[in-house]
Amino acid sequence: MSLGNPAKGMLAAAVLAAAALFAAPASAEIKNLEIIAPANAGGGYDQHARAMQQVLQDHKLASSVQVVNIPGAGGTIGLSQFVTAKKRNPGLMISGLGMIGAILINKSPVSLDQVTPLARLTGEYQPIVVAADSPLKTLDDLVRKFKADPGSVSWGGFAVGSPDHILYGLLVKAIGGDVSKMNYIAAGAGGEMMASVLGGHITVATGGYNEMASQLQAGKLRALAISAPQRLPGIDVPTFKEQGVDVELVNWRAVMAPGNLKASEKQVLDDAVSAMVRTDDWKRIAAERGWIDLYLPPDQFAAFVKDERTRIEGVLTELGLVK
Repeated sequence: MSLGNPAKGMLAAAVLAAAALFAAPASAEIKNLEIIAPANAGGGYDQHARAMQQVLQDHKLASSVQVVNIPGAGGTIGLSQFVTAKKRNPGLMISGLGMIGAILINKSPVSLDQVTPLARLTGEYQPIVVAADSPLKTLDDLVRKFKADPGSVSWGGFAVGSPDHILYGLLVKAIGGDVSKMNYIAAGAGGEMMASVLGGHITVATGGYNEMASQLQAGKLRALAISAPQRLPGIDVPTFKEQGVDVELVNWRAVMAPGNLKASEKQVLDDAVSAMVRTDDWKRIAAERGWIDLYLPPDQFAAFVKDERTRIEGVLTELGLVK
């Protein structure tokens, strides 16, 4: 029996190997991925984690993706557990503007220096809302109420130093009020905060537009203003600026990877996330939820985080939240 020409056999094997290589998907599937949402269910961190879970699995970029909610201290409890965890499975953590403030205000023993910035994902503009039966009909009503009696207004937000807190502080400063007299209530996020404002336990609430869109559309809430530079398409809410109040804020959300990653490990995670944000499914979810595409890849995002930390520390110091 003839064994044939060895050179031809080797050439054929090489051709088959090359074909298999180029036929393979650009990103290897990540197995048993855990995504930490450092907040309760329903808020922006949680929504981003579950959107990632859905798209990564549906597009076979990752399998067995689990979302774990670790609320508390503006996200810093989740950050602490993410930094100190000793797990074999790969992990990611949702982060954002609010975590930078929470780290500073809570004097957190862990910081974003101990994680790997992987990607900035999206941003949201924030409305300030009241219950539909509130006597406050306009932003001017709210301003007058605060100026007449600052303690009579309770400002509900996610946590001390969160984007919610920063937005209120910017508003009070813009109207010439005293930030130290703000009655800020850390009312949680998502459904927890909505229940507080609907039940009359807090005067006003804020958060990502999507978190309260259904209640606004159902007429249960009324939006007094939104923190966008101009009106958003399809959203009939006046901006602060068009009402004569110079306030603008975008709450960005991002994903972090563990610190001290090997270059190859970071590349696998980068490939998966960059592929995810290019999918039509991710773009559809973002559009449905009013998320603005603010994607930045690892190196650009790391530089952004460094600059943002400096900027937010300055804002919080000016507002008297950090000394």
